[in-house]
This record gives sequence, structure tokens and C-alpha cells, in this order.
Amino acid sequence: MVCQLRSFPKCYRVELLILVVMTGFLLVGPQEAAAVPIWNFEEEVHRSGVLIIGIRKDARAHVLHLNRIKRYTLTPEKLKWDKFKLTYKLISFPRNLMNASDTRRGIAKAFSMWSDVSPFSFRELPSDEEADIKIGFYPVNHTDCLQSYLHHCFDGITGELAHAFFPPTGEIHFDDDEYWILGNMRFSWRKGVWLTDLVHVAAHEIGHALGLMHSQNPKALMHLNATLTGRKHITQDEVWGLHRLYGCLDRLFICSAWARKGYCESKRKLMQKHCPSSCDFCYEFPIPTPAPTPLPARTKQKFVAEGKTLTFRCGKKIKAKMGKVFWYKDGELLEFSHPGYITLENDHISIVANAINEGTYTCIVRKKNKVLTNYSWRVRVRF
Repeated sequence: MVCQLRSFPKCYRVELLILVVMTGFLLVGPQEAAAVPIWNFEEEVHRSGVLIIGIRKDARAHVLHLNRIKRYTLTPEKLKWDKFKLTYKLISFPRNLMNASDTRRGIAKAFSMWSDVSPFSFRELPSDEEADIKIGFYPVNHTDCLQSYLHHCFDGITGELAHAFFPPTGEIHFDDDEYWILGNMRFSWRKGVWLTDLVHVAAHEIGHALGLMHSQNPKALMHLNATLTGRKHITQDEVWGLHRLYGCLDRLFICSAWARKGYCESKRKLMQKHCPSSCDFCYEFPIPTPAPTPLPARTKQKFVAEGKTLTFRCGKKIKAKMGKVFWYKDGELLEFSHPGYITLENDHISIVANAINEGTYTCIVRKKNKVLTNYSWRVRVRF
């Protein structure tokens, strides 16, 4: 079982740590136990029913060192499905904000993200029929969480958002105390709670249900803190992970014929998505990602204490230039504020110095296709 968090400490279960680690080591053996990445805090249900835990390092080290090893991770036993046509059903629905129709639409959208880049297809069944993947929204105490070391309970609003079981168990549990929405995660000052993007979290949990563990790539949807970083798209890591687990397969019977017609070059985007095997694209990302925004030649360095609030301003003449301001973090566009972390105000940005917010911030003022002004700041945190 793997959980997704909104804050680092919530998922820790210290009282079980020593017992479970020792049990896992003794039952799977030293070689298999060593295969569990030590930086992860993962909880996995294997076919034997054994819960294996990989101990994650502290939050700062986790974030700072991820860029050195960017790759997907699979379960030690490479748990996977033996078919590509999977069914799912919704057993229960959220009681806060979202109705059943929107819930179904959000879950279907999350499944379509995976079917678009893999041989898998997903079909919803009525709740009274048997399905491969069972999905539900549950309170703190749900199913067997109080009796089983293999399945922990939820922690109420914020903290752990959802958890999933690896194949072939096929279950995804969402915390029903959360306020689920269709749309970007944001803080509601009116309600005083976080509104959580159902599609984003569901797509992450579906990745676990297909057999993927947390990725070491901080830009991946399957990264442990994808909800905090706003990573919402399936990346190269996830696709390569599926290739490694299930094989690099064509999705259409006509792929070989298209390849003979030269489509691998003339219709490269189409073939990367549907025919990676016929075109030998198995080690390339089938859906191209936009090139990162180049940083200005001169970047100011900021080395600040943890918890300090920094404000960067994108020049004083923006209004006179009639340009539009774009803010980037590490080359990726920032589209909205994250209360308590990042606040966007057009010509300036405020950030709280912490491990998650370390990186390079860039503002670019554009007028049509012309860049009028750009500034850049590199933020490092002193802990």
C-alpha cells in the first residue's frame, strides 16, 4: 500500500516501524530487502501479505538529492496485472462538495491519462459487479485499518489524501474528510480548508495500482510530493516504468504497416504515442514536453534561513512597457498561488523559504513574441 501526503510528517507510523521493517527483512531476505530504496517512505502489500517499508531520509535531504537520480521505481517483486483490459467500480462517493456525477467524471479523466500513454484500457462497472479495481471514499476508520498492520487508517482533513494497493489487490481509498474538487488544488479562505484536485490525486494513485512506486524524479506525477509541487502530467519516468514492467508494446495492430510507410519519421508524434515498439521508441518519451524556459545570464543568489518570506519584483516599468508577466520555477511556469508556500501577484512573487521552495525563480515580461525584461533568483535554504 502506498500513501500520498499533503504534509511530510502525517504519514509516519512510528509505532509500527521497527516491527514491520524486521518482519519484512526476515521474510523476504537480505537481498530483496536491500532492493527497497532507502529514501522512500513506502508501504507495499506483496502477494505474501508482507508489508515492506523503505525508510525515507529527512525532508530536506529528500528534496535536495532527488535531482541526482531521476528514475522511476518498481516494486521489488515487480507486481503487475496479467491483462491490459481492466475494470473499476466506485463503491462510495465523497460527502464534501463533489456529487457522484462529477466524481465519476474526475475518476474517468484520471484513468484516461494512463490509457493515453499505455496499452491499458479502463471501463467502469456498476457497484454491484465484480471489478479489478475498487474505489471508495472512506472515513478515518475504514475496512480493516484498525485490525491490520498492512493497512493504516486515514488521519482526517489534510495530511494523507489517499492510498492504493499494488496489483493484483486493486483498491484505491480516498480520505472522505478532504474537500475534493475538479480543478487546481487551492486554499479556500471562505471555508478555511484546502480544496484538493481529485483528478491529480487519482492519477497518482492509479499509477500505484498499476504497479509503480514513487518516482525519484521531482517532476514526475508519481513523485511522493506531486500534490505539493503541482506535477499533473504523466512524464518520461512513468512511461519508462510501464515499459519496464509490462513491456514496450504497440497499441494498434496497424503499427507495423505504418512503420513500413515511413510514419516513424513523417508522423513521429503519432507513432511515439501508439507504436513505440515498431519504431524503436521504447527508450524515448512518447509525448513531447515543452522545452524549459532559458534562464537569464545573470542570476542573483539568495541563501536564507528556513521560514523566511522572500519577495521578488519583476522591475518597476512593467506598466509602462505594457507587457505580460510570466513567473517560472526551475524553468516551469507558475500558474497559481499555493497559500503558505508561494503567492503570485503579477509583478512580484512571495515565497516561504523551505525545502520544497528551493530552486531558481525567473520572471519574464513578454509583449507578443518579444521578451522585454527578465530577472532570475536562485534560492537556497539554510536549515
